[in-house]
Amino acid sequence: MHQPTSLLEPWLRGTLTDTPVVQRAVMHALQAAEEELTNWCSGLTHEEVQQRPAGLASVAFHLRHIPGSIDRLLTYAEGGELSEEQLQRMSSEGAQDMSTKECLQQLSRGLRAAEERIQRFRTEQLQEPRTVGRKRLPTTVGGLLVHVADHTLRHVGQATTTARWLLANRASR
Repeated sequence: MHQPTSLLEPWLRGTLTDTPVVQRAVMHALQAAEEELTNWCSGLTHEEVQQRPAGLASVAFHLRHIPGSIDRLLTYAEGGELSEEQLQRMSSEGAQDMSTKECLQQLSRGLRAAEERIQRFRTEQLQEPRTVGRKRLPTTVGGLLVHVADHTLRHVGQATTTARWLLANRASR
């Protein structure tokens, strides 16, 4: 059915060797995310990408949420607060009606922007304190960077599982 774009996952390809190890791991996770999502989701029709089988979030939601959540987490890692625009985009992630191609393009643009931002962090910043959200929960730059990878891959798993179900359902019709 679907074949991975490479037999080796990004972290095993020997890339980004000039990037500090934590930032490299996060960027490899984002590369793996894009590959998996493109592999499993690019063949979905507009109707399928919007479907919510068994009440699950749509694939389109995950494809829109991933770059938005990364942007917000990196804003906190950079020591900033969320802007009105970021808050508005967050509240509309589930409501936009975009094609599969548009969702994947938005994802790709968001991941490229995230990689540029991640490259700017220095290893000595990883222990710097940061806060998250309205409650200003304590964390660190390193904690936020690791959560970028963790949160992204959670949504990749949900999106690809839903995509696989949709593709299997299509094949059984």
